[in-house]
Amino acid sequence: KKGTTLEIRTLARNPIESGTRREAHMKQEGHTLMELMVVVTVIGILSALAVPNFTPLNSRTQIRCATEEIASELRLARQLAITHRDRVRITFDLEQQALVAQIVNSTDVTTHHVYRYGDKGIAIEEPSAGPEILFHPSGRSATATTIHLRSKEGQSQTLTVGITGRV
Repeated sequence: KKGTTLEIRTLARNPIESGTRREAHMKQEGHTLMELMVVVTVIGILSALAVPNFTPLNSRTQIRCATEEIASELRLARQLAITHRDRVRITFDLEQQALVAQIVNSTDVTTHHVYRYGDKGIAIEEPSAGPEILFHPSGRSATATTIHLRSKEGQSQTLTVGITGRV
C-alpha cells in the first residue's frame, strides 16, 4: 500500500547494557577462609560451654526413666497376681542388679520374668520392708514399702508401694 510504513521493533537489548547486567548478575560475594575459621571457632566454644549443662539433664532423665520402668514392673506384677489369681513375688536382687518376678502358688514357684537395671546407671537401696514385695490375688501388697533409687551423679527418686498394692 502506498504511504504506509511498517515499523519493526527489535526485541534485542542494547549489547552494552546486556553485558553489564550479566556481569552484575554473575558476580557473587564469598567469604574468606579466615571468616569461616572464626565462625567455626565461635561455634566450637559455644558447644564446649553447653555440653556440661547437658550432663545433669541426662542424669535426671536416666533416673526418671529407670524409676518409671521399675514402677511399671511393679504394676505388672500386681496385674499378674490379679489375672492369675495367685500371689506374685518381686525380689530385689541387689547383687545382680535385677528384679525377679515370680508367680507363687500353693505347689511351686515359677519365675515369670527378670528385669535387669544394672545398665541404667542407677543403684537401688533395699526396700524398706525387705528385699521382697508380695502381691496377693486381690492386688493388695503384703506390706507397704518404699524404694529409693540413686544415680551415679547423686540424683534420687523414690517409689512407694501401698498396702492396697498401688504403686
